[in-house]
Amino acid sequence: MRRRVGGVGAIQKQQLAQARFKDRGSELAEEQLQQMTRQMEAFRDKLQCFAANHKNDIRKNPQFRRQFQEMCATAGVDPLASSKGFWADMLGVGDFYYELGVQIIEVCLATSHRNGGLMSLDELRERVTKSRSSAHRQEEITQDDLLRAIEKLKTLGKGFQLISVGSRYLVQSVPTELSLDHTNVIKHAGTTGYVSVGSLVRDLGWDNDRAQKALEDLLKEGLVWLDTQAPKEYLYWFPGLVR
Repeated sequence: MRRRVGGVGAIQKQQLAQARFKDRGSELAEEQLQQMTRQMEAFRDKLQCFAANHKNDIRKNPQFRRQFQEMCATAGVDPLASSKGFWADMLGVGDFYYELGVQIIEVCLATSHRNGGLMSLDELRERVTKSRSSAHRQEEITQDDLLRAIEKLKTLGKGFQLISVGSRYLVQSVPTELSLDHTNVIKHAGTTGYVSVGSLVRDLGWDNDRAQKALEDLLKEGLVWLDTQAPKEYLYWFPGLVR
């Protein structure tokens, strides 16, 4: 009977020790969290000082701007998330991408009658650069800048999407819901700029009805032009892929 009491006492001591270790572990975890929070706040303060001192470099030098964005991501800061506060007032980074987003919309609207709202990222960069005022042309625009601006434009709805075609990107600027078949057709046309029912059947393994429906959908949305003068079969051209 005494052994049993002694056993219970040992268990209670062990439980008490475990509780103390647990409490101490929680205290250490809390201290580490507070220390990390202070370090992150200090890093953000230094990031703001860095941004203020290098404002012109960030706006004019695309490589510098990209590195700054990576630094912001490390600190958990999104200078494009709001048009108010330090980043807009002191740095103007939000304004830079806001202005770029407006210019992207203007270019896409101006060319949609020709390309149906589908344009390569290279062409978009070229057209946006030409459309900028002489004062803004000193600020070189890169594909990375365009991708960041388009990512923000996605918050407006389904009007802007990026389609990856090999190593290139296409920008879709019309609120058309593209299915997987539609996207595969666009990717298949990436090298030549056109497809046909026969090429889809032959290269993608589709049946004739599936290929025909996908192309008719794209034709209806104005994303492709139909060439009825081709010698062998009708060709469906993507004007946004042809320069």
